[in-house]
Amino acid sequence: MSGVHDTPAWVMLAYLVAGICFILALRGLSSPATSQRGNRLGMIGMAIAVVTTLVTHVPSAIQPGGHPLQYSPVFAPDWTTIALILAAIGIGAVIGIIGARRIQMTAMPQLVAAFHSLVGLAAVLVGAAAFLNPEAFGIVTRITPIAEPSFLMINPVSRIELGLGVAIGAITFSGSVIAFLKLNGNMGGAPILLPGRHVINLGTLVAILGLVAYFTQDQAPWVFWTILALSFAIGFLLIIPIGGADMPVVVSMLNSYSGWAAAAMGFTLHNSAMIITGALVGSSGAILSYIMCRAMNRSFISVIAGGFGAVASSGSGEVIDRPYKRGSAEDAAFLMKQSDQVIIVPGYGMAVAQAQHVLREMADLLKKEGVRVKYAIHPVAGRMPGHMNVLLAEANVPYDEVFELEDINSEFAQTDVAFVIGANDVTNPAAKTDKTSPIYGMPVLDVEKARTVLFIKRSMGGAGYAGVDNELFYRDNTMMLLADAKKMVEEIVKALA
Repeated sequence: MSGVHDTPAWVMLAYLVAGICFILALRGLSSPATSQRGNRLGMIGMAIAVVTTLVTHVPSAIQPGGHPLQYSPVFAPDWTTIALILAAIGIGAVIGIIGARRIQMTAMPQLVAAFHSLVGLAAVLVGAAAFLNPEAFGIVTRITPIAEPSFLMINPVSRIELGLGVAIGAITFSGSVIAFLKLNGNMGGAPILLPGRHVINLGTLVAILGLVAYFTQDQAPWVFWTILALSFAIGFLLIIPIGGADMPVVVSMLNSYSGWAAAAMGFTLHNSAMIITGALVGSSGAILSYIMCRAMNRSFISVIAGGFGAVASSGSGEVIDRPYKRGSAEDAAFLMKQSDQVIIVPGYGMAVAQAQHVLREMADLLKKEGVRVKYAIHPVAGRMPGHMNVLLAEANVPYDEVFELEDINSEFAQTDVAFVIGANDVTNPAAKTDKTSPIYGMPVLDVEKARTVLFIKRSMGGAGYAGVDNELFYRDNTMMLLADAKKMVEEIVKALA
């Protein structure tokens, strides 16, 4: 294995600095107050890693007999190759800048899923290139007398890295494509249940692992491409049965997969920065998936095996025709103006209506009237982890007014008004009382304990993303405000002013 033991000390030091930047970036991203600093550190670390890799890995014009992954002691690059690399970086940068400027916050989960798919596809392409031309990647263990590419023997350890890398990458790609289609509305959020899906999925996974093991003994092309094809298939099969309410877990899970795929390719490329970065992303994504599952009182296996709504139940999403109280913006303004404390519970409906800015304006008016205002965030509110936190931060909501479920749930009983704007499943009391409900056991915000619940919903004709009607709508202390979220809040602001 060339290009490892002769690595210059400054290269390893640069990768170490990049790795420290990535760790500090993750630390910064754990809080909205430090998220911008975390992003900057991540960008600095990536810049260091990319520049170091380009300087040390580009083909050298004065290094006859060397391959592209060997470290060159003298930087005398092939400028044609450099130009092509810079052109590729430039094209990607233009696409990224345009996409970042045009993308709406409501579409951020879809964007994240799309990014994950690209990471997975990159791992697959790198793995395929390494398999087709192993000598260029420095993973050849011996060459037969007939020096044809088909006779280049790949290091058995590298075969494991290749097999696992392309498998995880392919699963990440195809799974992320399905997640994107579900989040973007191109595919229904309801689970698509195939007959015998558990047997099919388990059999496919066992076949992939068996072929990876066999690949260490036989590097025949059919083995590699079969691993790739089965991995693409299992990615689709795993995500299609998952219901919409489990999408936050799916997003964090795919994030973890993309990290492990990058780490596996880092071993193939002999690149320490990729290994470190991939391991950090993979482990942090796995931890986040665990946190999301705990927030829903579900196991990771149960999410993968089915998802909310995957089992028929009485909570099938049919909206029951029951009496409810309907209020107006003036009613809501009067009730909140007379309150000591108002807790605002944002959900995906707020994101769709882009109501976060006018919501902050409403809160500012209430605070001028002497009302204490707090925001309650459920861990799985929205379509990805931290979705609501990002939207509120975008509207400059003070960080000290935003509380997680476990920190604020006990306060609802002493709260005058709970103002729910587009958050359905995470406020549904059926999660605590109805054992037949697909969301039973999921910790929810105890908004029903407030003296009055103001619930903004576009209409009474639809259930939540989990396909479950919310019995909170019909409680005596609930007043429904049926309208577009942004328009309703704007009317409330006018009434308060």
